[in-house]
Amino acid sequence: MLVCAVVVVSCGHPLPEIPAKVITEQTPHDTDDPAIWVNKENPAQSLVFGTDKDEVNGGVYAFDLNGAIIEEKSITGLSYPNNVDLAYGFKLSDSTVADILMFTEREKNQVRLFSVPDMTPLDNGGFPVFVDESSSDLRRPMGIAIYKDPVSERFFPVVSRKVGPKINYLYQYELIADSLGIRFELLRKFGAFSGKKEIEAIVVDNDLGFLYYADEMHCIHKYYAHPDRGSEELDCFGAHNFKRDIEGMAIAKGPNGDGYLIVSDQQAHSFSVFDRQTNTYIKQVNLGTIETDGCEVTTENLGPLFPNGLFVSMTDSREFYFHDFGEILQRIEEKSE
Repeated sequence: MLVCAVVVVSCGHPLPEIPAKVITEQTPHDTDDPAIWVNKENPAQSLVFGTDKDEVNGGVYAFDLNGAIIEEKSITGLSYPNNVDLAYGFKLSDSTVADILMFTEREKNQVRLFSVPDMTPLDNGGFPVFVDESSSDLRRPMGIAIYKDPVSERFFPVVSRKVGPKINYLYQYELIADSLGIRFELLRKFGAFSGKKEIEAIVVDNDLGFLYYADEMHCIHKYYAHPDRGSEELDCFGAHNFKRDIEGMAIAKGPNGDGYLIVSDQQAHSFSVFDRQTNTYIKQVNLGTIETDGCEVTTENLGPLFPNGLFVSMTDSREFYFHDFGEILQRIEEKSE
């Protein structure tokens, strides 16, 4: 549904609101996290996927750029799908390459894998995660991000969970396709946790080789994304730039490694913006969303509706907001008065 005016009252925001260009159809239960698939051949036909949490009939819903649900590309009947991510060019065989969508299915303790845009399952029902943990609570996955090594083109998904220890909260796997089929092999356990709440959101900067995750009431942790570069923490930043929970994260890529790390400040109903290279805090922006969990961005031209890129964020009314990223970029880069 197209939006032509401000659709959310400021709700106490001290910041001017950037109105959404599109608000999606509502999902049945509880929206959480989006991912954007860019159609390289026809960008105006790109898709947005968003999770909808329910233990019995959860779903990963597909939306067109007008915000309409595409039923034939949506996956339903899931047990609490939490977070979702996309990656391009996974080699299924010597002659077949697919773009892939992965998401966590929390109440089944597993990760799912589908090809995009045909939505063919590639996982034989799911890949179990955290299988070496003795407690079922420690095996419930939440966040997921896929690191694709730009040199080797190997795929290394990282998974967080609802409950975890103060060290090795995250597991990193390799997604492998060979004569034995498609496998999900554990490579490393890593990641510090403050113990304050939980770790859900993860984002990977493929080009610069870094991984970030949100320790929700503590900081944004930074590590190397490639498992061979070690598991020493590189930074823990942003602690004073959020009202409480640090939630969804997205990386807006600019030229030559420039750009921004944009992170949901959930209880402030706004987004904190950091420099992509230095991780220096810049400012907050208000997109009109309430209690945002997940967000995603592409800076690619997606045709007439979103020629300057697309920023997608969840709001608590069971919808996703689509913003023209050019309008957000203008607000980020304008000088403070």
